[in-house]
Amino acid sequence: MDYIATFAAGLGLLGFVVIVRHLSKGRMPKWTLPASIGLGMLMFSVWNEYTWYIRTTDALPEQVIILSSPVDRVAYRPWTYLFPVSSRFAALDGTGLVKSPGNPNFRMAEVLLVQRWTPTRRIPVAFDCAGGKRADLIEGVELAPDGTLTGGDWMDVGQEDELQRAACTEG
Repeated sequence: MDYIATFAAGLGLLGFVVIVRHLSKGRMPKWTLPASIGLGMLMFSVWNEYTWYIRTTDALPEQVIILSSPVDRVAYRPWTYLFPVSSRFAALDGTGLVKSPGNPNFRMAEVLLVQRWTPTRRIPVAFDCAGGKRADLIEGVELAPDGTLTGGDWMDVGQEDELQRAACTEG
């Protein structure tokens, strides 16, 4: 879709320049026609790249908590050293947060790993809010309602871990 939208933006600006050139009775030079295609495509690409993070996070439900959004600075795009861009983020999906009926200190939720141009990865995670521990529920790891973890181990992360705080905060 990015390619189609970029091409459409170039053609859109070309259409505008054709109209302006016609209304000015050909006073605009002919080189403005191909230049408008390139300029339209370039402007759309920059806008699309720098607004992706805002547009994506604004579309998420209110219960989704953004945990981190590192910015990219890369040599083949030197302008990113002056104007860094974010093309990925991690978030806790609070819409599916489940508290254990036996002990509300044990919770389960999904961590979303969102990256531009790749499918979103969902990782189920168990939390021991009282103990400051968490466990990724992957490859056969299960959490029983009493807090017993089978097939895996708890990781001590502490109460101040950003993911732990997000999952264990009441609200």
